[in-house]
Amino acid sequence: MTSGLRALTARGWSFLASGAAALLCAFFLGEHDLLRIGVLIISLPLLAAMVVSRTRYRLSCARRLDPPRVPVGGETTVTLRLENVTRLPTGLLMIEDTVPYALGARPRFVLDRVEALGIREIDYRVRSDLRGRFGIGPLTVRITDPFGLVELTRSFTISDTLVVTPQVVPLPRVRLSGELAGGGESRTRSVAAAGDDDVAPREYRQGDDLRRVHWRSTARYGELMVRREEQQWQSRGALLLDTRRYAHRGEGPRSSFEVAVSAAASIGLHLAHEGLGLRLVTDQGAERLPETGLSWALLDTLAEVRTSSARSLEYGVAALRQGGGEGLIIAVLGAVDAEQARELARLRHGNMTGVAVLLDIAGWERPELGEGEGHQAAQAVLAGAGWRVVPLSSGATIANVWPKAAQGGRFVLSGGGS
Repeated sequence: MTSGLRALTARGWSFLASGAAALLCAFFLGEHDLLRIGVLIISLPLLAAMVVSRTRYRLSCARRLDPPRVPVGGETTVTLRLENVTRLPTGLLMIEDTVPYALGARPRFVLDRVEALGIREIDYRVRSDLRGRFGIGPLTVRITDPFGLVELTRSFTISDTLVVTPQVVPLPRVRLSGELAGGGESRTRSVAAAGDDDVAPREYRQGDDLRRVHWRSTARYGELMVRREEQQWQSRGALLLDTRRYAHRGEGPRSSFEVAVSAAASIGLHLAHEGLGLRLVTDQGAERLPETGLSWALLDTLAEVRTSSARSLEYGVAALRQGGGEGLIIAVLGAVDAEQARELARLRHGNMTGVAVLLDIAGWERPELGEGEGHQAAQAVLAGAGWRVVPLSSGATIANVWPKAAQGGRFVLSGGGS
């Protein structure tokens, strides 16, 4: 009863106050009819509080996001599934789901009645113009009486996560070169080219395919031997994203930082589909990608990347230098001066391919000024060191300028093979 009284609405308290006033007037005026009215008015919220506080609904809730991962500006459908697991029908239910401000207003619904063991499904849509990982839930259910005098709130504990990824645009295929690096058990030895006698065998292990048994080695060593698994060769590369706050300009989805993140996502997915083993580096160092497949891992990481307070690319350059083995480095850069460009330029050596997507930051401040002096100086330093420079202005898209990355390329980037 105490919890029911605490759950009285403004209307319920108004009824109590009106009933008390009617009782006082009846006492001083000696009006018996007014006394009956006062008792009736007071009893209504008290009875409603007692009934609602003793109501024991048992509801189960499930939520489904379709799809659970959307690009910036995309919509996802949220489906709420409520089930009354008791043999008693519910009364009036007011349902409110918890969503972040970036996804819009909180959705609210009213259910008149859910029969015993009944199920209700409710759909609503959310969208976001901001990247990020957003929690949806928990669901709140408000139980009220038919007169709206008492309202109790119950909350579920389950919540789900919506990932809003950067905008990805398809890129034309260009000619790049990359260093081949193996990821298998041993370096590839081709039976067709080297002959059956040159195959490097190893001991048989539980679960090995019997079709890989090497009978000559088995006879030679007196134990079951199998051919080593052929190594799958693939290109390796690194993607550097400049996240320094001072190196970018503008606010919102069209800021230079958001354009840089979108460009990095587009390039990363394009190269991953071409068979490139890619690692992500920012000015803070190497990023650890989750184990969800390269494409999704890259998008999930870029969905949460934020600007940093760093003033230089020192840690990013160091991470690229420590990684080693890359035949391809692609840098998506904001404002860089000549000295920072020289640090990047030193990363290129031998046959390594370096591509610099250089944002013209001056264009985000005042587009009519065109390219700034710092932008031109950085271009000259990188180009002089053999980097392929891809200028990206505020009015262009990465798809339009990406073909410039092919300048000087001789080999089509492809994966697979042995």
